[in-house]
Amino acid sequence: MKSLFPEESFPDSYDHLEKIFNNTYNGIAILTLDGDWIKVNDSMCDMLGYTKNELYNMKIENIIFRDDLGAHATKYERLMQGKIDRYRVMQRYFHKDGSVIWFLISVSLISAIDGKPTQMIWQFSDITSRKLSQDKLRLMLRVVREQNERLTSFADIITHNLRSHSGNLMTVKGFLEEEFEWLRYNDNFKLLSNAIENLVETVSHLTEVAQIKTVEATELETLNLYDYIEKAIYSVAAVARNTKTNIINDVDEELFIKGVPAYLDSIILNFLTNAIKYRSDDRTPQVELSTSEVEGYVILKIADNGMGIDLEKYGKKLFQLYKTFHTNRDSIGLGLFITKNHIESMGGKVEVTSEVEVGTEFSIFFKKAINSTQDLP
Repeated sequence: MKSLFPEESFPDSYDHLEKIFNNTYNGIAILTLDGDWIKVNDSMCDMLGYTKNELYNMKIENIIFRDDLGAHATKYERLMQGKIDRYRVMQRYFHKDGSVIWFLISVSLISAIDGKPTQMIWQFSDITSRKLSQDKLRLMLRVVREQNERLTSFADIITHNLRSHSGNLMTVKGFLEEEFEWLRYNDNFKLLSNAIENLVETVSHLTEVAQIKTVEATELETLNLYDYIEKAIYSVAAVARNTKTNIINDVDEELFIKGVPAYLDSIILNFLTNAIKYRSDDRTPQVELSTSEVEGYVILKIADNGMGIDLEKYGKKLFQLYKTFHTNRDSIGLGLFITKNHIESMGGKVEVTSEVEVGTEFSIFFKKAINSTQDLP
């Protein structure tokens, strides 16, 4: 029977394999078990800038970056012992022009019919651009880290000095009032007194802001959210009673989060007091706290039926320092700024929905902790 595929339609098998070998995008080299070149493809020559004859006539270690000469040792030994079938290493080589090339090298064995290894095949992927990008990123991160450390030190020094100077001014003001009672009725002295008091308050605020820092995962404790909610509600009980505010705690008693106790206290208290402070006079104030879970987070929702916020107008400024959105005299625009930073420093986030004269709902995302007493501090 005549073949449907005559022999002449197939290229010579050796020529066919040779073309595949040389046209491969990555560099390929066959080496002896001692690491001497046997055969390299065209891509290998293009990557290193040498001709095949030049490579065959030089030891491979002559073009390897000195610090990387032992990169294969441990894995090669395991390969020869049959513990692994292949391995990969990163290694630097010198191009013919003197530049350094980073290669990701995949190594496997070529065995004889009896199963004994006779040669190695190395596949070279040029990862120089990736390594340079990684090195650049690491350098940038180091610079940012050093700058943050300097800024933190600077903030500590500035806030310490400002506290000292503002405290001294307050003390001197008190001495003058005691020694010259008539100053209390002097308009210019009243202006000076107000300026000093405002300075002391501002320095206190800046000190709080300067002390906010990212919390390491090891610093986070396992906290029962319900317990902290109950404690916060108790803390505002008198204010809630005086304003006839109804606070509903629908938080799951078995939910645990990862956090910092002082931060969690501050976060819950700030949202509760804000909900009471910005209540509406047109209805009985109500604040409802509830929880849900999503993708490793516990979401605490604090919803009120108060004055609401015009998010189209103030949404982008809501959590900025010294931004206020209502006419309350005691609004200074510090609480939400610090609260948001506390939440984010613990690996969480906060979202808000609001409608003017309907109410506001804050959703606070906390990292979920294992619901186990063994994990409690």
